[in-house]
Amino acid sequence: MTGGEVIARMLAVEGVEHLFGIIDGTYFGLYRALAGAGITLHSPRHEAAAAHMAGAYARLTGRLGVVMASNGPGVANVLPGVAVEEGEGNRVLLITSARRVGVGNPDRGGAYQYFDQSAVIGPMSKWSGYVPSADRIPELLRRALRMSFTGRPGVVHLDVPEDLINGPTDIDPSVIRAPHTYRRVMPLQPDPVLVERAARLLVAANQPAIHAGSGVYHAGAEAELARLAELLAAPVTTSWAARGVLPESRREAIPMTALDLNDKVRCGADVVLVVGSRLGETDWWGKAPNWGRPGEQRTIQVDIDEERVGVNKPVDIALVADAREALRALADAVASLDVPNRPDRLGRLDGWQVAKAQARAKLDKSLATATGSAPVPPGLVPTIAQETMPEDTVWVFDGGNTVVWSNFHHEARVPRSILSTFKFGMLGAGLGQALGAAVAAPDRRVCCLIGDGAFGMHASEIESAVRLGLPIVFVVFVDGQWGMVKMSQQIAAAPLATVVRKVVWNASLPDEQIVYADFEACRYDQLARALGAHGEHVTSAADLRAAFERARDCGGPAVVHVQVDNVGHMWAPGLRAFKKMHQEPKG
Repeated sequence: MTGGEVIARMLAVEGVEHLFGIIDGTYFGLYRALAGAGITLHSPRHEAAAAHMAGAYARLTGRLGVVMASNGPGVANVLPGVAVEEGEGNRVLLITSARRVGVGNPDRGGAYQYFDQSAVIGPMSKWSGYVPSADRIPELLRRALRMSFTGRPGVVHLDVPEDLINGPTDIDPSVIRAPHTYRRVMPLQPDPVLVERAARLLVAANQPAIHAGSGVYHAGAEAELARLAELLAAPVTTSWAARGVLPESRREAIPMTALDLNDKVRCGADVVLVVGSRLGETDWWGKAPNWGRPGEQRTIQVDIDEERVGVNKPVDIALVADAREALRALADAVASLDVPNRPDRLGRLDGWQVAKAQARAKLDKSLATATGSAPVPPGLVPTIAQETMPEDTVWVFDGGNTVVWSNFHHEARVPRSILSTFKFGMLGAGLGQALGAAVAAPDRRVCCLIGDGAFGMHASEIESAVRLGLPIVFVVFVDGQWGMVKMSQQIAAAPLATVVRKVVWNASLPDEQIVYADFEACRYDQLARALGAHGEHVTSAADLRAAFERARDCGGPAVVHVQVDNVGHMWAPGLRAFKKMHQEPKG
């Protein structure tokens, strides 16, 4: 076997069926062996997109996403994807080729297409290792796989010299063995004593609340979360990355977009169960005034990674365990107890449902008279898109203001249906995520709502969608500017004039007060046609639904260019709250 064949066969034993990357002679021995191992290679046009494909695949399926990149330039290209997927916490294994043994590690000086890839990727990832000899490929790949399935998911990297990948080895096939012989395959169980204590605390509470992070998705714990919430009659808030883990149509669900209601629920809870969340910056660090104060609010935290326990919010009970196993055990324990104030809890849930409906009605009010507007009001785009696409569509949100509009005018009704870079805010990642989603869920449609700035970064991936036969609908919000930055410039330059010009004339500040923020006019529908996809051009809200329907039914990838109101687009919902979020809460 070549070293590449060893790698392919070991991945196959791990259940890997898809690999993402771009071919190169430095790992010919690997991708030549993929078909024989039952693995399909999906190639985008850029290595960063391959990393986002792997991350999206991992998040939607709960399986390992595998990406490959070739030494030097290929690895340099994949680095943005490494940063994003590690930040998002997606289970991704990156396999890279390196220059042949003797050229690098350490560098001889002047080597072609060489840098110390492990040294660069190590600080960016969960773990990075270098294979110094062919006989150590199985050992170090097993270590990489073990790291992939230990603790919080992230990017794990293995760097293999090209001559080891492509050349024959003396490795015996018997070293390729089942995963249970080198890593944990059963989920980490919670301490039953702590489970009982936590269950009694939740039952005895006046008003408990549950906060779910993306760790619930990684554990596949959606059903267990719903059961526990129903048993406790407890509201469920989520991190941005966990939107939809409990369908927002449910009685217990508090949508992230209802910002004031989230604060009210979190502050009013005397006991909070935090599951699979680090309570980071987008969760307001778990601090007052957006959460209850530690002396007034008791906290139970469930996390697979002990290093994340109690970091940002003091805890009373720490359950280091798999989220699904912990939620299942908690639900079983609660089911055996009586919730004495259940009617009161249900009454509060009903009251919050009214508040939730009022928050939605306030958003929708602005769209009531917008059906014939030109250019198109940005909030109408995600609304009509959701009405047009199937219920189980996978949605990808990418951009600045586009992501905000898309989130606020979308209801998360189906778990595992929203992809974005909620923790990293990476423009351009959405195209790769959409490709990966279409591979991960071939029986579901994929729709990517993306700003024109983000789309321009990886627009060539439309050709990838055509070549791979992935019928994705890309909806481009075209405002011809870096909208969030332009808004910041205006507020910094002349805050009062910015507001007055918006209210009176729906205009921005004069051009001389804005720098480097505007694009030349582009026709993204024509670009799509040039790359072999279907294209639609929309300048009026009256034409939006029909264009979406044609894109949905065209039989292949489609790009819908939507000319949105470039002033209104900058005034996205929740701007003040997001600005405050990036400041340190006082609590």
